[in-house]
Amino acid sequence: MSRINDFVVRFANVNGTGSASANYLFSKAIFRMGVPVSAKNIFPSNIQGLPTWYEVRVSEKGYLGRREGVDLMVCVNPQSMKRDIASVKSGGYFLYDSTKKLHEEFYREDIHFIGVPLMDICNREFTDPRQKQLFKNIVYVGALARLLNLDTEIIKGLFEDQFQGKEKLIAPNMKALELGVDFITQHYSYPLDFRVEPRDLVGDAIFIDGNSAAGLGAVYGGATVVSWYPITPSTSLVSAFEEYAKKLRIDPVSGKNNFSIVQAEDELAAIGMAIGANWNGARAFTATSGPGVSLMSEFLGLAYYAEIPVVLVDVQRSGPSTGMPTRTQQSDYLLAAYASHGDTKHVLLIPSTPKECFDMMADAFDYAELLQTPVIMMTDLDLGMNDHMSEPFDWDDTRKYNRGKVLSAEDLESIQSWGRYRDVDGDGIPYRTLPGTHPTKGSYFTRGSSHDENAAYSEDSATYVRIMDRLKKKLQTATTKIPVPVAYQESNTSATGMIFFGTSRFAAEEAIDILRLQGIAIDAIRLRSFPFQQEVLQFIDEHDTIYVIEQNRDAQMRALLINELEVNPKKMKKVLNYDGFPITADLILQQMQEHQFQPLN
Repeated sequence: MSRINDFVVRFANVNGTGSASANYLFSKAIFRMGVPVSAKNIFPSNIQGLPTWYEVRVSEKGYLGRREGVDLMVCVNPQSMKRDIASVKSGGYFLYDSTKKLHEEFYREDIHFIGVPLMDICNREFTDPRQKQLFKNIVYVGALARLLNLDTEIIKGLFEDQFQGKEKLIAPNMKALELGVDFITQHYSYPLDFRVEPRDLVGDAIFIDGNSAAGLGAVYGGATVVSWYPITPSTSLVSAFEEYAKKLRIDPVSGKNNFSIVQAEDELAAIGMAIGANWNGARAFTATSGPGVSLMSEFLGLAYYAEIPVVLVDVQRSGPSTGMPTRTQQSDYLLAAYASHGDTKHVLLIPSTPKECFDMMADAFDYAELLQTPVIMMTDLDLGMNDHMSEPFDWDDTRKYNRGKVLSAEDLESIQSWGRYRDVDGDGIPYRTLPGTHPTKGSYFTRGSSHDENAAYSEDSATYVRIMDRLKKKLQTATTKIPVPVAYQESNTSATGMIFFGTSRFAAEEAIDILRLQGIAIDAIRLRSFPFQQEVLQFIDEHDTIYVIEQNRDAQMRALLINELEVNPKKMKKVLNYDGFPITADLILQQMQEHQFQPLN
């Protein structure tokens, strides 16, 4: 059956061979043809030479989640060939480097084989050894362009964008592309029974990764200090912040940087520096992954109890311990929500797209200063490091940063009595001062030990209870400020509900559509923050069964919902994926069936 703009291509390469840029070129060309596309880079955490994969889903319907099965495998890595051939759906295609004959044990009668002598072509046409390796990737892009009906003029435009200032590289890349096109033209029928046709379905969308979006959001959010320690998959977020800050945070008169980036000796030092910078009046942040949050927990507890704003981005990966550093999960929610010992609870922001990464990162600094507490933005490797089709970013240049309850020198002059931890307004949020605001007034001792409303040391039990109760009230105030859940219906119509969050969104939305096509209605909300708002409790109360979709083994979000909202655990059904790959709609529906979801039978 002919399928237009609805298929999955997977590239099987060797890490360190320059294939990533060629594979990105392929997905970006489809995007520029106006067709929705999503890409997943699956790479090892070890040295170069190991297998790596790049998976591209083309979906005219706009489904951006990962899908089970491969329609076309492009395999140039003998190490993984047996596994790669097995992953092709029956009736699909396997494109391989036929410079060497394919061993007969690899043949399958139910798929089509397309041999292209990639290495032989490059050895014949190019002399430089490095070019031979790199252009092999461009040759297979050319072959795909002919097989799938891609517009080579668009690819040429991408070359021109990529090699601005290095125009001499455009011609050899175009030559390699045309070599692939010509080989298919001479040896195979084309296009395939599935292919790309131009559409106008992406509008003004952009193609960007979540880490870049968050880095830009930090610049627009007013961040001037970042202290960090490198860790996959968060490192590129700080690199993006630096890149954008060098363009947007340079003093126009002196030419000096209006920002500071400090690489700390470890994650504990990184969060400590960020807290110190915020205490001193800067907007500072750090970024890490699960192992870093573990190390930062003690300082997060200090910031919570001493009420110092700070922003942390947790780009989650597979754990525990080192785990699988280059695989995705949503497995840090219990760790982040309750980071540190004692009764500690933190504000979490949960984006699902690059635009939300940009918006929430910028907003995080307002929330942190407004609430005087740590704010942790929870992304993951899939969102952070993979390119996603996203709404464009926008910014109101008249927007003013919300610094919260910060007393000025004039305020201090007019106040007869002030205590750092007094709740004057009844919202749990006290007033604070910044160092140097007034020569004689507004100073206080910042401590991590028990204190009273005036910041004086105290181990009085009643005083401790008052401070802890006020911190709890402050978190209740937070629920009125942070993003509310997104509802997928104007009013609930089903006895069954679905809750999801972050990058689980894409597969969950597709699963809802599949059910709708079967005549089955299901209500749904997408969580965007923690602590949970009243709307979340109301949604759960109004349904007999709730499926909680998440990417971890222990159903951490389900546990948070049960613990925080005191709902009936029996109605909260687990739908889980923790193999390191993004969850799929097929897996969601399969697990719902296993829970005896009757309408599917």
